Amino acid sequence: MDKQLMQAKSAFVGLAPPGEADSWQKEGKGYQFWTQTDEIGRFNIKNVRPGVYNLYAWVHGFIGSYKLDLNITIQPGNKIELGTLIYDPPRNGPTLWEIGIPDRTAAEFFIPEPYPQYINSITNDGADKFRQYGLWDRYSNIYPDSDLVYTVGASNYSKDWFFAHVPRKTGDDRYRPTTWQIKYNLQDVNNKGTYTLQMAIAAASFAEVELRFNDPNSDRPHFTTRRIGYDNAVPRHGIHGLYRLYSIEVPGYRFRKGNNTIYLTQTRSGNPFEAVMYDYIRLEGPNSLND
Repeated sequence: MDKQLMQAKSAFVGLAPPGEADSWQKEGKGYQFWTQTDEIGRFNIKNVRPGVYNLYAWVHGFIGSYKLDLNITIQPGNKIELGTLIYDPPRNGPTLWEIGIPDRTAAEFFIPEPYPQYINSITNDGADKFRQYGLWDRYSNIYPDSDLVYTVGASNYSKDWFFAHVPRKTGDDRYRPTTWQIKYNLQDVNNKGTYTLQMAIAAASFAEVELRFNDPNSDRPHFTTRRIGYDNAVPRHGIHGLYRLYSIEVPGYRFRKGNNTIYLTQTRSGNPFEAVMYDYIRLEGPNSLND
């Protein structure tokens, strides 16, 4: 793994009320002041209201969130130099495969054409293609009988990974849970090592994702997010909501040499909007220093 420092180009950096990393996402009472870094990672936040803040940031292309572990007190007319800030994004081992781009949105994934009667021609191409009514129901058209299967090395996430993990419509306005599969090959397996699945969520609405590794019939999932989210990004034609990151440790004995499958089940199906949007998924091998 490369430990060389790099400049955080176009990172989002902001001052917001004190809290945990990413607490600013739910903060609605205090003031927030945000900017982006330049080509070499420099930033300047101007016209900040006096008060006590924490400094938060996130970097396009990297998972996780940054928070400077000190309170910053802004007083009228003062200038604060923070010097060099270093963000060490979450990583436990080398990348075995990845799906998506860690940018806190699902915009890079497959967004279907809308139903003809719902087309908004202004937003039907380019960066705003997701701003169409009824896209959630297109999943049931594309996958009427079985769910999405993504094969690492053969599939393309911009064509083969639906932008939202939604329930499938079965008729009469009824829906059922859906299970997506990620198929991949491992040439070698360290049965005594610990692997890590980094699963970043771009949005969630009354959803629950259960993960099973090579055992789709296990009564108990190997991991569950439990019920998460109130974002409503799907019905509101959005492409992201609140960001969540799950770093899931998986013992090596759950893998096998050769073909493997991860099963992702979105268990909630009370209505078509109980869904998640994935931002990025990465499987990391064991850290050779520890395993």
